[in-house]
Amino acid sequence: MSREDMEKKIIESYRQDEKMMILVFAQWCVNHDLDPEELYKKAYPDQMNNHALQEALELTVPKKESEDIPDPTVLQVLQLFGNDDLAFIVQEQIEKRGNK
Repeated sequence: MSREDMEKKIIESYRQDEKMMILVFAQWCVNHDLDPEELYKKAYPDQMNNHALQEALELTVPKKESEDIPDPTVLQVLQLFGNDDLAFIVQEQIEKRGNK
């Protein structure tokens, strides 16, 4: 495998992993009756529509059909991809839910 092919494969793998991270976030939001787009905008107010988030929303299922996504899992996945601002917003939502 050439260096160029290797680089393309690594980039594609990262993109697939990033899409999975966004799907985990979106499904976690659905499971907790939260609007993923609203939370995303709170974290990144300067960004317009996120195409990857839109694609992920199309893949989410109703919460009664979904497996549980533990809070620590969604936080770790977001932080792994450097989405610390979004992880902070998610943490706020977890804390709000815990205070009810």
